[in-house]
Amino acid sequence: MIRSMTGFARGERQYPWGLLAWELKTVNHRYLEIGCRLPEEFRAAEAEFRQTIAGSVRRGKVECSLHFRPAVVAGSLEVDADLLASLAQRAQQIAAQAGAAARIDVMDLLRWPGVVRDAGRDAAPLITAAHSLLSEALAGLARFRDSEGARLQQALEQRCAGLIDFAALVADRLPEVRARMRAKLLERISQLVSDVDHERLEQELAMLAQRLDVDEEIHRLRGHVAEVRKTFDGQEPAGRRLDFLMQELNREANTLSSKSQDIETTRAAVDMKVLIEQMREQVQNIE
Repeated sequence: MIRSMTGFARGERQYPWGLLAWELKTVNHRYLEIGCRLPEEFRAAEAEFRQTIAGSVRRGKVECSLHFRPAVVAGSLEVDADLLASLAQRAQQIAAQAGAAARIDVMDLLRWPGVVRDAGRDAAPLITAAHSLLSEALAGLARFRDSEGARLQQALEQRCAGLIDFAALVADRLPEVRARMRAKLLERISQLVSDVDHERLEQELAMLAQRLDVDEEIHRLRGHVAEVRKTFDGQEPAGRRLDFLMQELNREANTLSSKSQDIETTRAAVDMKVLIEQMREQVQNIE
């Protein structure tokens, strides 16, 4: 399954007791890493939120933020006097050290988490609503990542087709390369030696042809391309498998280049390595 690790989604809903909004952003990462920013009222449910996200996202760095704007009901607000007094005392100490440059704003103290709370608000309905809204946001994130994954799959398929074309070009040139190599070697030997042991010569030619033969490399390269295409229809995340296949493809292209005795084959091997590097960059963003 090709799904991008890059995505964004936002879910927002207005309730009688306030506004809830989830923002989810994912980028590529070697493993699953979840970072949550939650209002104080929802801290108790952080582990559950993480578990829900992990059930939807297998790999990548996930940044999730929950925004809560409560609806103010007259007479329902309470002030934590002890916390406010402690904050004020600490603020005065800092102001005394800073001198005239410091100025205490009462509204800033009231904004401190936990100083003002809604005495009539039950946290359970808020957390339940946040769970529901998170599921909707995760569904939107999945659609975004699937869409990006389809684009990545198309790019990979184009490069797979390019690799197959270059492999066919190299395979078609093999008979000509072998014949030219044989003729060139025979010509050099005839210039140096008048009496040639033809049986020994044929053995040496066979050994040389074996060292320079790239049939196996082409066969393995085509097999790796087939495996890449096979992952497109799988149900499991394909990123790690594709990353391994990129290493194998690059190994075969390097071997082709090192064995090449033909300028066209060398160019084809270099072009293959360019395509494989482009694929490798795309694969880094696949879940």
